[in-house]
Amino acid sequence: MENYSKARTVEQPCVCPFPGLAADTPEIHVKDGSKIRNLLRYALSRMEAKTRAADEEVRPQPEEGGVEAPQEAPGRPLCRQVVFTASGKGVSKAITCAEIVKRRVKGLHQLTKLLYGTVEEVWEPLEPAAGLDSLTVSRNLPVIWILLSREPLDSNQPGYQAPGRYDALWTQAANREEGGGFSGQRPGHRRKRGGGGGGRGKGSGRQSGRSREAAKGQS
Repeated sequence: MENYSKARTVEQPCVCPFPGLAADTPEIHVKDGSKIRNLLRYALSRMEAKTRAADEEVRPQPEEGGVEAPQEAPGRPLCRQVVFTASGKGVSKAITCAEIVKRRVKGLHQLTKLLYGTVEEVWEPLEPAAGLDSLTVSRNLPVIWILLSREPLDSNQPGYQAPGRYDALWTQAANREEGGGFSGQRPGHRRKRGGGGGGRGKGSGRQSGRSREAAKGQS
């Protein structure tokens, strides 16, 4: 590929995997260059009434990587659902936004879908006179869709998380660490390190004060 240069990249649109959403459900596209504070300000203004009053005074600045957080028209009713979607390097940023919204707005049900999108890269030859043809390379790009809903969702669907479950993983990890990593131990009980027996063992190379004095007297 040293004789080619990338001319353009075309990302094929991905269809939303959540059917039956309301027409006013905001669909926030997170890019790699998006600013989290602008995305959160828009999402929370559609979910919280108190955030909307503050948002009328401070409007979000335009995104550097595109307009992913449009300004909200005043007087629009609050939404019951919000969707975050991202691809490639923006996936981790979309997850961060969803977790922050779940902590701000209590009682949200979450449904996560992982898909693959198609990205086409067009490469043009550096020297057209060399007789080389342009190349089109298709790549599969991971895409994430996160639905946050005030209304209950189908708990049997893969990727469903009930409200308040965002810290379940950390709670289990803390319990394992506190319990020493063994299920048979009581929480807060740690295994004693060192030799066997219930008390503290003394190493074979250590000598007490009396034994050292006795050894000096014999010498």
